[in-house]
Amino acid sequence: MSFFKKLKDKLFRSSDKIGEGLDALVSDGAPPDAAGIADAPVAVPAETVSTVAPPAAEPEAPRPGLIGRLLGRTTADEPRRVLDDAMLESLEELLIQADMGVDTALRVTANIAEGRMGRRISATELRTALADEIARILTPVARPLPLYPQKPQVVLVVGVNGSGKTTTIGKLASQFKAAGKSVIIAAGDTFRAAAVEQLQIWGTRAGVPVLTAPEGSDPASLSFDALTRAQADGADLLMIDTAGRLQNRADLMEELAKIVRVIRKKDPTAPHNTILVLDATTGQNAIAQVEIFRKIADVSGLVMTKLDGTAKGGVLVALADKFGLPIHAIGVGEQIDDLQPFDPEDFARALCGIA
Repeated sequence: MSFFKKLKDKLFRSSDKIGEGLDALVSDGAPPDAAGIADAPVAVPAETVSTVAPPAAEPEAPRPGLIGRLLGRTTADEPRRVLDDAMLESLEELLIQADMGVDTALRVTANIAEGRMGRRISATELRTALADEIARILTPVARPLPLYPQKPQVVLVVGVNGSGKTTTIGKLASQFKAAGKSVIIAAGDTFRAAAVEQLQIWGTRAGVPVLTAPEGSDPASLSFDALTRAQADGADLLMIDTAGRLQNRADLMEELAKIVRVIRKKDPTAPHNTILVLDATTGQNAIAQVEIFRKIADVSGLVMTKLDGTAKGGVLVALADKFGLPIHAIGVGEQIDDLQPFDPEDFARALCGIA
């Protein structure tokens, strides 16, 4: 099964919520004879016309595919509704409910309205326009985790406890090992025995060494020892897990700062990447977490997990729009291949329920 198929199948809560909402938005406001009406401009209230540019000429609608022709169904058969202020307001509310955020939702709907205001539009056309706009926002930030000639490349992984941080490290390490890279993991969250055990399981599966220290040990000291080992072994990557306790941000900030200070004694350029792992089910809280960790650590990129368990997948669009940080990968499950490099077009299509 392709990752897009998994993404579309597992992102059902968000895609169903948005897709069904778009269908309802169009059909609820369409007149009884709206199906099959040519997509021509119609009269709209004067107050709307005064604030919106005249509708641009639209290209001829594409011919239906073979299956559509066989079934005798085309987009021309769908109900249509005039794109007006009321419809745009409903669209904004739908996107906000999907956790796209107020500012991003307003921008997206304004861009969709451009050139379409006053025209009859079907749910399929609206869904496609929305997916195109989402992909436009996401494309500049879709970047795989960069690999540098520097050996070992030190990757510091941060995030709150429960975000999927430890599992993400294990999956990435396994994938890099499968790609022929030598990897070492430092179990730097020395305060959670479960995190250490989880990394050890992943390490055993992938044949990747996992360096540990007694519970409650100094994470900076372990990180220093791990970098020493990685340098001696000529490893390509050193991935360092970290604690994610936000109850006392001052302590966490000092702990991460100490890790950076200590490893820079051996490599002044480290860490070469600082990845923030976010849990999609937290919705708009993910934005607050980015703001916090950007102050605590020099975050260079994002990974978002648990997109299969939420109706709030739109938060990824809000993050891209607000921060512009690279999105390296997304996760939709527990299997190793359920974490993949981020593809903005696939994500946009899955989020909008497009096959």
